[in-house]
Amino acid sequence: MTGFLRRPMLLMEQANLRTGLRWKLSAAIALVAGLVAIVLSLVVHNAARVSMLDNARELANDRVQIAQRNYELNRRPNFPNVKVDDPDLPQALREKVEDGRMGSDVTDHGGLSDIWAAVPVKNGHVLSYHSHLPDRSVGMMKDLDSALIIGSVSVVLGGSALGVLIGGQLSRRLRKAAAAANQVAKGETDVRVREAIGGVVRDETDDLARAVDAMADALRQRLEAERRVTADIAHELRTPVTGLLTAAELLPPGRPTELVLDRAKAMRTLVEDVLEVARLDGASERAELQDILLGEFVARRVAAKDPDIAVRVVHESEVTTDPRRLERVLFNLLTNAARHGRPPIEVTVEGRVIRIRDHGPGFPEELLAEGPSRFRTGSMDRAGQGHGLGLTIAAGQARVLGARLTFRNIRPAGSPPDLPAEGAVAVLWLPEHAPTATGSYPMMPSGTA
Repeated sequence: MTGFLRRPMLLMEQANLRTGLRWKLSAAIALVAGLVAIVLSLVVHNAARVSMLDNARELANDRVQIAQRNYELNRRPNFPNVKVDDPDLPQALREKVEDGRMGSDVTDHGGLSDIWAAVPVKNGHVLSYHSHLPDRSVGMMKDLDSALIIGSVSVVLGGSALGVLIGGQLSRRLRKAAAAANQVAKGETDVRVREAIGGVVRDETDDLARAVDAMADALRQRLEAERRVTADIAHELRTPVTGLLTAAELLPPGRPTELVLDRAKAMRTLVEDVLEVARLDGASERAELQDILLGEFVARRVAAKDPDIAVRVVHESEVTTDPRRLERVLFNLLTNAARHGRPPIEVTVEGRVIRIRDHGPGFPEELLAEGPSRFRTGSMDRAGQGHGLGLTIAAGQARVLGARLTFRNIRPAGSPPDLPAEGAVAVLWLPEHAPTATGSYPMMPSGTA
């Protein structure tokens, strides 16, 4: 069940769109727009140039034909740029004319386009016309290229702006969906992702929100069913366990009686813990807030539980909290340190922060990575005993108080992670202000610092 809950929550955390979806979409649209603009510009440029050159060749053919008629009448070209047997005439065009055909050609020379037209005349001579592309046409081509460049840049900028607009809207919707999903993961069962993203757009984001809401409802129903079954079983066990404990106390003194009483008390403690977890899961717990001096409170409670545990108050602070629940968290952490760690156990109060350290092998890696989990005792070196509910209850009560409970291991600076820890530290961070939401909610897996 833990893995089933954790996987979809991780997916939603990965959907927190701080990876630049807006800019990725903008860059993609700008790239496509730029490629399209370049291709269209090249097509338009080449089409315009081919059209101008075709017109220039037709004009050259007309002029060389006029010059041909004049030459046949006057034996002289009598036309500007017309020569007989011009040595600069391109060889391919010369061969074509020598075969008795009229032709024209375009050559590039020094960045300029040379227009040639030639016809055969009497006595085997070749009459040719040579000119350049008109300055007006060259100017038009430059103006066209400038217009194409400006248009391409405008298309790219417009595409980028459109991508930012579209990507920003999508990114905002997905960020809202991710934030709402994180609220659901924290146990706020009344949050709806589809309502959080808002708007009337019906797209894939809306489909995602519907799917997440349906998943959250299914998980909520499954958790509620499991909670009810657990609570019912624990409640039904309460009466026979109490009767068993009472009957064991009536047995004659001796070692067998001590063993029976010890196991009966352990079973009663387990039943009470299971019921407490069920109440925390049922979101029915409410904190009763009072103003207390935290250092004095912790010192008195720790002394009552174990006078051998040293309490150091670095800085006294007045806090608004539920003393009964705070005591429950404190005792569970001390019990865990005494059972799974090694002495000395040290308690430090600094402002609103309570630290409980032991000198044992440290917390299991699974607990550090995923937080407390019910009925998981961890590795044999630290948690070979118990049923795994102590830290789970502590974490649940801390949430009712609006506090944060973190776990870490103590290691020498620079030591490799495979070396054994030199102790475990549980840190309870009480809120700076009195909590406004003082109710419990289902305890889903969450990482710890």
